[in-house]
Amino acid sequence: MKAMIISEFGDSNVFTAAELAKPALKPGHVLVRIVATSVNTVDLMIRQMGPELPLSPPAPAVLGMDFAGTIETLGEGVTAYTIGDEVYGCAGGLADIQGSLAEYMLADVKLIAHKPRNLSMREAAALPLVAITAYEGLERAQIKAEQNVLVHGGSGGVGHIAVQLARYFGANVFSTGGGDKQIALIEALGATGINYKTETVTDYVQKHTQGVGFDVVFDSVGGVNLLNSFDAAALNGNVATTVSLLELDLSTAHFKGLSLHVVFMLIPMLHNYKREAHGNILAKLTDIIEAGHLRPVLDEMTFNLEEVGRAHDRLGSGKGLGKVVIDI
Repeated sequence: MKAMIISEFGDSNVFTAAELAKPALKPGHVLVRIVATSVNTVDLMIRQMGPELPLSPPAPAVLGMDFAGTIETLGEGVTAYTIGDEVYGCAGGLADIQGSLAEYMLADVKLIAHKPRNLSMREAAALPLVAITAYEGLERAQIKAEQNVLVHGGSGGVGHIAVQLARYFGANVFSTGGGDKQIALIEALGATGINYKTETVTDYVQKHTQGVGFDVVFDSVGGVNLLNSFDAAALNGNVATTVSLLELDLSTAHFKGLSLHVVFMLIPMLHNYKREAHGNILAKLTDIIEAGHLRPVLDEMTFNLEEVGRAHDRLGSGKGLGKVVIDI
């Protein structure tokens, strides 16, 4: 099979084309013919950092976590799927698990679900990592109907899904963005846009919550922006973050009695821990999508398998809008 591999870690030029054997079938797994995959920030981190990142695979490696494709072969014990089923998931590209930058990959059935019928393969491939992350974060933050919910970075990969899911759960949704294009997308997705470059936290908390603060803050920006999340949250509010690799003063969180939820959605795949939770979330997402409540935004640029380096550069440039997808 055709694949793109990295034999060393570094810039986007490290990818090279290779012919590899198809993965050997294992019980509880399916062999999937990959149609499309998408690029996530963690893919860039693995490519750049290699062994410095504990979840990185040893070189040579096939990266890529998200995929959509068709089941070609069933492993022993697989009963919920049949050959020819269209599926999607996040099931490889770290540790010792081959990724999706190849014509075929082996996927644990606990990590996949049937592809939404109203999405293309490209659209479905854009969803798994970001959609599972958004769903898990909002669920752990105990989102409820009629709550005021703030999503930081609502035009980004995780953020634009969190905005739509928060609306699906019945919340009043507000979201930050840094420019006209970002605010336009946020508002097209049904949230009230907040330009964080022109409005202070104090300003928008007063404007939208009469100074009370947001019941739930979903922070897909993270880092020092977590301090803004603490400032924006209501007393005894919930803050969920996907980016918390830093030392931070938690004093505001303490005095407000906040609950902080750190979402690291790769745990099930990385540690083989409760993997079925991801398959269950994807199945729920399929129902939500087929009911018309959620749809991914794809970047306008397209890439094929041999152009994976360019796709990484596109995501890393910050100039894209929506998920960067690679056609296999």
